Amino acid sequence: MTLPMTVPAPGLPARVRIHEVGARDGLQNEKSTVPTEVKAEFIRRLAAAGLTTIEATSFVHPKWVPQLADAEQLFPLVSDLQGVELPVLVPNERGLDRALALGARRIAVFASATESFAKANLNRTLDESLAVFEPVVRRAKDEGAHVRGYVSMCFGDPWEGAVPLPQVVRVCKALVAMGCDELSLGDTIGVATPGHVRALLSQLNEEGVPTDVIGVHFHDTYGQALANTYAALQHGVTTVDASAGGLGGCPYAKSATGNLATEDLVWMLRGLGIDTGVDLGLLVATSDWMAGHLGRPSPSRTVRALSHKEQ
Repeated sequence: MTLPMTVPAPGLPARVRIHEVGARDGLQNEKSTVPTEVKAEFIRRLAAAGLTTIEATSFVHPKWVPQLADAEQLFPLVSDLQGVELPVLVPNERGLDRALALGARRIAVFASATESFAKANLNRTLDESLAVFEPVVRRAKDEGAHVRGYVSMCFGDPWEGAVPLPQVVRVCKALVAMGCDELSLGDTIGVATPGHVRALLSQLNEEGVPTDVIGVHFHDTYGQALANTYAALQHGVTTVDASAGGLGGCPYAKSATGNLATEDLVWMLRGLGIDTGVDLGLLVATSDWMAGHLGRPSPSRTVRALSHKEQ
């Protein structure tokens, strides 16, 4: 493929690590359950396309996220992938036990920047949820695991509206203090704009949270995900969450639409001369394949454009 033409921009990182969330965040909101074998094949195809961090599943109670009730069956089907990290979400110590028993060594906990979403998603207050995560993070670290802390509603909340920056910073600092190796700043309902992104990143730095532990997780509700990603890259962020084919939403926030599509991200980064290690053709083919299983076209514009050219 000769397009897009590579035209680097000054001040951007040479390489970006894509944290692929399609198999977990992408599929958790589906109305129908995707068969375990299809999920495993999806992860294997994503790995074959060059993605090296692929969030595999979530060890939450099946009652809360029935689409991911097969975590114990799925993880062993993909754990032999070489050179691929397979993070999994855990809500509490029981979830951690289940994950560690299967050999998972990259763990994620999911916090909220707002009280309303903590209640909706975790059925606890914000501080109660942080207290639950503390022993989870400590034990995971004791087991030699890498721990990521998700922070939802960093840029806006459907119940509370605008979220004050100091409130987000407080949660982020608490997660770092308890031992999280990495943070993922979530724009769960897709309301962030580039200036807001820069302001939050700057305030985190001022409060002692370094850029190299920060990843960004944008939803494209208002078409701002790529613009927000670019703002984060300008600030020095090198970890970007994305979902193959633009799959995903949030079962606890009805206004949340799909994640930033991995293909759209790779197209932009390729044009900027930023290395990702991803084969865009294989990735598009993978998203087309999954769209066939889901019975609807991919919302990714890049997938649609390149698939149309191949027909």
